[in-house]
Amino acid sequence: MNATSLPDTFIPDRTLVPDDGSVWVVFDGPKLVLTAEGTLPASPLPVVDVTALGTLDGRAYFAAGLDGALPDGFTSIPLRAAFGKLSEAQMGVAGYGSQLVDYVRTHRYCGRCATPLVDSGHERSRTCPNCGLTVYPRVAPVAMVLIHRGKGLDTELLLARGPHFAPGVYSALAGFVEPSETLEHAAHREVQEEVGVTVTNLTYVLSQPWPFPHSLMVGFDAEYVGGDIVPQPGEIEDARWFPVTALPLLPGPFSIARQLIDRAAERALHGADDGAGMASSGS
Repeated sequence: MNATSLPDTFIPDRTLVPDDGSVWVVFDGPKLVLTAEGTLPASPLPVVDVTALGTLDGRAYFAAGLDGALPDGFTSIPLRAAFGKLSEAQMGVAGYGSQLVDYVRTHRYCGRCATPLVDSGHERSRTCPNCGLTVYPRVAPVAMVLIHRGKGLDTELLLARGPHFAPGVYSALAGFVEPSETLEHAAHREVQEEVGVTVTNLTYVLSQPWPFPHSLMVGFDAEYVGGDIVPQPGEIEDARWFPVTALPLLPGPFSIARQLIDRAAERALHGADDGAGMASSGS
């Protein structure tokens, strides 16, 4: 697993009932509520929109929104700031909980007839009792592409930064998949739009749920074919080729972008072949 996915030992269960041993993933607006010791609360706070998540290591987990002001003895932090504070397994459950709380908050009424929605009961969905519309938690796929050229120690990676990145940080290219697009088509389109180059040998590497707020990152490697770098106005602040021996500041190690970059650097510098890459398209 990675730090934003549910652990293999987690058992989803929508039928759970809270008890004294339950663990709570509570959100004060978009912020995660922790105890003063930096742990998930094990006692109920004043909450709304309670959603049973499942069990981890024999303990039941519930997600909810905070009802009212944050009580004394607790703190709230952005979910991203919980990396390194929670275990990797709990971080995955917290990301799951954040998406379900956001889902309930943003799907209170039917988008077709404005009737209040109700839980479907048999699955993770909400249904309109008036017109029958059923809505599911949103998952927005994102194609991420790490472009490389050259071989061995001469390998270079095309990295870019957006206007809202932390100072000096560069990353792989990424963009949302449009309706009726394949992942491969989205990857090629985003590369062309964001930096104006063309690629080939697009190869799937790995994916990562990204609960900020509800994305699924799908990571690809690709080989540079041609074209000059032309950053997309408003989207790309800067883009350039970096030798694998002199990479800039990079995203955190929990991110799929960092995993793609670290993997590419390792393979270039040491000839490593970890067997990653499950499907490819040279289109």
